[in-house]
Amino acid sequence: MAQDPSFDIVSKIDRPELQNAVAQAMTEISTRFDFKGSNSEIKLKDEELILTSENEIKIKQVIDVLTTKMAKRGISLRAFDFEGKVETATGQTVRQKVKIQTGLGPEQTKKITNLIKESKLKVQVTIQGDSVRVVGKKKDDLQDVMQLVKNADFPFDANFTNFKG
Repeated sequence: MAQDPSFDIVSKIDRPELQNAVAQAMTEISTRFDFKGSNSEIKLKDEELILTSENEIKIKQVIDVLTTKMAKRGISLRAFDFEGKVETATGQTVRQKVKIQTGLGPEQTKKITNLIKESKLKVQVTIQGDSVRVVGKKKDDLQDVMQLVKNADFPFDANFTNFKG
């Protein structure tokens, strides 16, 4: 007998798309008039972005350029924590570290499972580390769960992977 349809709810960024968005933002920063002669840059390290510029105003402009490029590439801004404090760096510059969310934390997985269970849809929900597995008899139920999670206004990013029909 075939296995029931299932999918996973995860929080994962498309890394190549993020690299492209950073490259595009850097290209725009290097050509924009208001950034002429400024020492502004965006670096992508493991699980964070490091933004550097001359002052806080320029950092905010760098963030604006970057978020525009990410939005155009379909990268959810909820996967980033832009609330990090701006700190003094070397050579009369300031720096801001932006954390990239990878995986769902225990509280986030609980919120997702509670939302799905409260919906009374006929699916089984299990937490598997930093992801949530949803299994149902009908694909329509799974699609309803996807729509439910998309429409929920979570303060974090949630994607769907591993769809098995």
